[in-house]
Amino acid sequence: MTSNHAEQVRARKTADALACGIDDAFISQLVESFYDTVRQDDMLGPIFAERIGDWPHHLARMKDFWASIMLEAGRFSGSPMRKHIGIGELDETHFARWRSLWDQTLARIAPNAEAADRFRAAAQRIGESLLTGIQIDRDGLPAISAKAGSRHGRPMPPRLR
Repeated sequence: MTSNHAEQVRARKTADALACGIDDAFISQLVESFYDTVRQDDMLGPIFAERIGDWPHHLARMKDFWASIMLEAGRFSGSPMRKHIGIGELDETHFARWRSLWDQTLARIAPNAEAADRFRAAAQRIGESLLTGIQIDRDGLPAISAKAGSRHGRPMPPRLR
């Protein structure tokens, strides 16, 4: 029964995405356009240039990733967290720039506001998760706990500092 419910949820998510113009063709266009912009960006371009030797392979993986996120396609397997942790210099500035370029690309090519909003929200969640993982890897969990407490204007309990 749980499996059936999960299948129904996935099918509904896919149908909702398709209904607002999110399909493999749009995902392909988005990924191609976005990474064209990234490759030319002064901040992010050099980071990608150092690490991506086979762009067609990388773009295919990113298309599978976004299809899995947005359409429940299940075509992506891998460890984005491990890849991002391995890039030593990544910080909040890099993620903010990535999101800015992502948002600009969506503003140019998204079929409608709903599709753009869905991709923006997913990118925001994914970026926050990756950045948190990177920070935990570098500074440990107490640093994240202290940062979260300071964002909410209250001191962290001593056991979390």
